[in-house]
Amino acid sequence: MSEVVPPALAELREEIEDIDRTLVALIARRVRAAREVGRAKRDSRLPILDPAREAAVVRRAVELARSYQLDEEDVREIFWHIIGLSRRAQLEGHAEQIAR
Repeated sequence: MSEVVPPALAELREEIEDIDRTLVALIARRVRAAREVGRAKRDSRLPILDPAREAAVVRRAVELARSYQLDEEDVREIFWHIIGLSRRAQLEGHAEQIAR
């Protein structure tokens, strides 16, 4: 038996799906940028990992969360995951360079 979804709910679900597509595209864009950052760091002989910078990014995200009245801990956790993705993207190129 097929669920009858009210049109307003269907429209809201479609909006959420569109937002999800945008979020994933933005995460992919951030990971690509992180790869470029990794290359620039290697070219400049800078360390790949920068804990102080990572913490500053999370603090800035938490400040933004406050301005949007979002739960700070949730946003902090999300950003640490995103930073983890970015860190791994930077390290990928480092591992490739070492393998050569």
